[in-house]
Amino acid sequence: MFSRLREDIANIRERDPAARNTWEVLTCYPGLHAIILYRWGHWCWHNGLKWFGRFISHIGRALTGIEIHPGAIIGRRVFIDHGMGVVIGETAEIGDDCTIYQGVTLGGTSLSKGAKRHPTLERGVIISAGAKVLGGFTVGEGAKVGSNAVVVKAVPAGATAVGIPARIIQKDVGSMRDETAARMFASYGLTPNGDDPLSKALHGLIDNAATQEHQILKIIAALKAAGIGCETLPGLEKFDPDQLNKLVE
Repeated sequence: MFSRLREDIANIRERDPAARNTWEVLTCYPGLHAIILYRWGHWCWHNGLKWFGRFISHIGRALTGIEIHPGAIIGRRVFIDHGMGVVIGETAEIGDDCTIYQGVTLGGTSLSKGAKRHPTLERGVIISAGAKVLGGFTVGEGAKVGSNAVVVKAVPAGATAVGIPARIIQKDVGSMRDETAARMFASYGLTPNGDDPLSKALHGLIDNAATQEHQILKIIAALKAAGIGCETLPGLEKFDPDQLNKLVE
């Protein structure tokens, strides 16, 4: 037990720049306290003391603001940062080295007892503040879920889910820069290229329209040079791609 505690404290000190020393982490980090109480409750849950396991979970929620069902499965070095309002359901499974921020719900959408109702997070997943991951699907290894996203379907390994309902941004497999970034801890799941896919699509359409307008202007100029008149529509405003790109940023 104490070796796991030392491992958890070292993990928090490595990931959180605000963690100054071991004593501060041990006494002032509710995420660590919630994990310790969860382990006690989880032991009780699987050793015929289900009521006592739930009661420990209840005490943990009152003390930390983090509710973890004792039936959930949580791996090693899981970091619950800040933690207030985190809810982790009975059949949820959280792999090693995952990070969960405040306000996250790992919830179920089925009422069937005994069924897999809550999500599975594979190794190294980051669930950012306020996100809701709802259902018995898997969030793949190294995936990220953006703040306030509502995820209702599986997220592939290494991908990012953003929006309501969440849209999936696939990682560029051929990019060495992204491969390096994937191995680094990203606070709140933020990455330099983690743009909303809808925003990326709109930017692409705007850039394509700007290219077409430039090509049309060249064609008109060539026609005029050949002595062929080309009527322009009155009152037509000049297309400004930069202004449109700013609107969708």
